[in-house]
Amino acid sequence: MQTSDARQTPQGKMPALALSALGIVFGDIGTSPLYTFKTVLGTADVPSDPATVLGALSLVLWTLFIITTVKYVSFAMRVDNDGEGGILALMALLGVKKQHRPTIVAVGLFGAALIYGDGAITPAISVLSALEGLNMATPDFQPYVVPAAVAILLALFAIQSRGTAAIGRFFGPIMLVWFVAMAVMGVWGIARHPQVFAALNPAYGLSYLVSHGLTGFLVLGAVFLCVTGAEALYADMGHFGSRPIKLSWFGIVFPSLILNYAGQAALVLEGAPTDGNIFFRLCPAPLLIPLIVLATVATIIASQSIITGAFSMTRQAIQLGWLPRLYVKQTSSEGYGQIYVGIVNWLLMVVTVGLTIVFGKSDNLAAAYGIAVSATMLMTSALLFIAMREIWGWSVLAAGAVAGCFLVVDSAFFLANLTKIAEGGYVPLLLALAIYSVMWIWHRGAAAVFARMHEQLIPVSEFMARIKAANVPRVPGTAVFLTRTESETPPVMVWHVTHNRALHEHLFVLRVEIKSTPWTSSGERLTIKEVAPNFWRAEAHFGFMERPHIPDLLAASKSLGCTVDLSDVTYYVGHETVIGREDKLGLPAWQAKLFVVMERNAVHVSDFFSLPSDQVVEIGRQVAI
Repeated sequence: MQTSDARQTPQGKMPALALSALGIVFGDIGTSPLYTFKTVLGTADVPSDPATVLGALSLVLWTLFIITTVKYVSFAMRVDNDGEGGILALMALLGVKKQHRPTIVAVGLFGAALIYGDGAITPAISVLSALEGLNMATPDFQPYVVPAAVAILLALFAIQSRGTAAIGRFFGPIMLVWFVAMAVMGVWGIARHPQVFAALNPAYGLSYLVSHGLTGFLVLGAVFLCVTGAEALYADMGHFGSRPIKLSWFGIVFPSLILNYAGQAALVLEGAPTDGNIFFRLCPAPLLIPLIVLATVATIIASQSIITGAFSMTRQAIQLGWLPRLYVKQTSSEGYGQIYVGIVNWLLMVVTVGLTIVFGKSDNLAAAYGIAVSATMLMTSALLFIAMREIWGWSVLAAGAVAGCFLVVDSAFFLANLTKIAEGGYVPLLLALAIYSVMWIWHRGAAAVFARMHEQLIPVSEFMARIKAANVPRVPGTAVFLTRTESETPPVMVWHVTHNRALHEHLFVLRVEIKSTPWTSSGERLTIKEVAPNFWRAEAHFGFMERPHIPDLLAASKSLGCTVDLSDVTYYVGHETVIGREDKLGLPAWQAKLFVVMERNAVHVSDFFSLPSDQVVEIGRQVAI
């Protein structure tokens, strides 16, 4: 394993990367003060009581510290998959491609599926929270909050196909202004009631939990909203490396969040009403409208980051074999992460806009929000325990002590959020269940197809002997066969000879393997050998963050001694028409039918591997699973 710190960030680029990280990584957690503290106090029985306010603030500050600073920044970001983070990268790192570890697979996939639920709710709750500030300016805006939020969200999803590279460079500076504004407002609030810093003592939070019984437990579900973007620190680590993210967190984000939450608490302690949005009460009246505009832009940036993260995770899942091939559009040459996945974008848009209309207020959406993220964090902690044992070599006692603390904290938040299922928490759970089912059925179906295709393989020597004995004509040119077989004759080659009764003079068989690491070095990319006269067999390796391009790969084979003429190439790919088995020994009928639908709508293999369409021959065959 390489650690992310092994990828040294040049010191001169550190400030620029840290600034960029503000716009990409911290949008979600950076806009949580808009709705978190008001939701916490709204859950409490006596919201304006000093003990309640200080207890709530203490819980928020220590949650930020334990989950974000300790768990993610100090521990999780030290466990990376060749620089990449996130629950899917962590799942791949733990060897699920080479070992039969169904529990790790289930945990990783369901955690990833839950993130899609977060991706649908985050834009809705964030934009609604920002626009609800208009009610502070005048109640006349109340009827227009939801329509305005829907319009903004529709516009946000509509521009995704154009890419965000052009405006992305402004995200960081805008978020810097946002964090500075939050800090200044917080300082203004604290100056009016400095005693609020007593909440830095964790005894206030613990005392509130112990003395308020069920209400204190329910408050935990609202407190958790302050860290809903913490998973992004880990998932987006590959974009910047760990050091710029840590610099942004400790230098700007964490202090700004502490000051703003403390300022909101100080305002309530001074006697400000707890109804409405406490965040906007920190702002002087003449600056309220500019702040609402800034908050709206910040929530759009936060939403953009979540959407981009969903695209990136989709590509990882496709490459690792857990989703059907989807069309992934590269929207910019400036960065590999600038991509667009159409079906994911439009499905997220439908769900997000639907949630905005149905729930109508950020307070209502808060109930649905925390359960997805808390479940994902709980699963990340479970995988971290395994990583501490297997990667760091820690003892059971040491790994159990550290990961156990995380699991206890995460479990408390998860259980508190479970109480919100009837109030909307079912939404992300149903979304996650649907996505997990798609992943699971696709993987089972693909494995079944692979098994059926490899039931009767022919050794290369035997196949070539048959060709010679049958006097099969050899025609000029080079045939490239894509296969999943490791050594035997590719089934598509056998079908080609059976149907066309001819074979090219020069043969090149290529097997592409997607590895469980995000990147592969140029030296590991391609291995090639001649298995028979004018019959070359190659194996290509790509990381799950890379985009296979077969023509470029073949051009590189010359340097490895391949003598096949690649100027006259025809690519042969198999196209399996999947049907259900009549003997009922395969997949259950309902799974087979769903897999067939996904397989028929998946991107063609020639497009996935960037093959020139005018040089591709497709050979079909029915495969019963």
